[in-house]
Amino acid sequence: MSVAPPHTTGPRPGHTTPPAPLLGLLLSLLALAGLLAVSLPAPAAQAGEATATKAVAATGLRVSNGRLLEANGNEFVMRGVNHAHTWYTGRTTAALSDIKALGANTVRVVLSTGDQWTRNDTADVANIVAQCKQNKLICVLEAHDTTGYGEQSAAVTLSRAADYWISVQSALTGQESYVIVNIGNEPYGNTNYAGWTADTKAAIVKLRNAGFGHTLMVDAPNWGQDWSFTMRDNAASVFAADPDRNTMFSIHMYGVFDTAAKVSAYLNTFVNAGLPILVGEFGDMHSDGNPDEDAIMATTQSLRLGYLGWSWSGNSGGVEYLDMATGFNPNTLSSWGQRIFKGANGIGSTSQQATVYGTSGGGGGGGGTTSACSVAYTVSGQWSGGFQGEIVIRNTGTAAVNGWTLAWTSPNGQQITNMWGATATQSGSSVSAASASYTAAIAPGASVSVGFTASWTGGNSPPSSFALNSTPCTAG
Repeated sequence: MSVAPPHTTGPRPGHTTPPAPLLGLLLSLLALAGLLAVSLPAPAAQAGEATATKAVAATGLRVSNGRLLEANGNEFVMRGVNHAHTWYTGRTTAALSDIKALGANTVRVVLSTGDQWTRNDTADVANIVAQCKQNKLICVLEAHDTTGYGEQSAAVTLSRAADYWISVQSALTGQESYVIVNIGNEPYGNTNYAGWTADTKAAIVKLRNAGFGHTLMVDAPNWGQDWSFTMRDNAASVFAADPDRNTMFSIHMYGVFDTAAKVSAYLNTFVNAGLPILVGEFGDMHSDGNPDEDAIMATTQSLRLGYLGWSWSGNSGGVEYLDMATGFNPNTLSSWGQRIFKGANGIGSTSQQATVYGTSGGGGGGGGTTSACSVAYTVSGQWSGGFQGEIVIRNTGTAAVNGWTLAWTSPNGQQITNMWGATATQSGSSVSAASASYTAAIAPGASVSVGFTASWTGGNSPPSSFALNSTPCTAG
């Protein structure tokens, strides 16, 4: 490529280690590690701040009490990945299909305003939205040219990004149930980031005054990682600046978020304040530090918050490890791809399709949505405090299953001690079993079996229900 995209080259714009003053950074990180829930008041608008002329009635996705809801009131939790469309336009059709087949309910699509890369015009945006809908994915569209403004010389302002959205508005009008507008990627680097608050408010107001009724999403400064807490400490006033109260906050978690304590502290601050937050980007490693992806996925799951991993494929310049699908091939998932799609709290076991597309399961785990399944659970041997069992999964539908995660709740304090045919992950009574390579494919009418040993206390009743790739199965 003649121009390498951000998120691919070093020093990596967006996820570099925060610069001097080092002491201030260290103090900020220490504060993050020990952060207690804080109150985030919504101050009145300051003199000179832009104001919207009126609120637009929500007609699709909307924020309520710190949660993202569909138009019918169903709570929607994003589980998905990022796709770098603007640099790989020829890959998008296959990528969206493959991402959906692996279970995602959302895709975040990289677009360009034309200031740094080739502009994605109205027709292109309309085509992306149509493909998202065809694949039953909620579409988060982001303008990437704002990345690192104030530190990255070529980056543009959030106001410029808002102008871009207005220029392609005809492709988005009427798509409020399917599209979230992420105004600008990682606006502000590690310098002059104090301007983030006023600029974010002004961009929101500009879009509302232009008639946008969509859920808006705003990224944090500091290359998305908010180590200065600028977004955290000003989120309430930014939210209040939106007359629709329909704005979400997106934190990007890389090296700054390298412990479970930091992840939990940051996210819980928003939850406790009733403000909507998701992890808009994260990886399993990075040049600026090792993010705790297990904590990110577990914490978002426990708090019912969304996450969108970076990224499907196409990274270069030393961060190729961020590719989930090697060479855009869904059959050659990297370790990161295996982790996010098929691991504990991964997309395959936690994603639920938006109800605007119907009530079927979210896909998950592999090629094709599971249309029907049955599960037979038997105990083949039992002894004091332990037992051996078998689970037979049958595909009773018409579509092949290519990769799966089976979830259930164990009664009687049962704890899996060993499993073959799948990899078990257990948290309390919640169990998920991800298919092994030799059990991943289940043709229509076929079945696979999983064996296990487990401990029990007080009784040894069978689980009452199972779900395969988030789709409930019948007993059988």
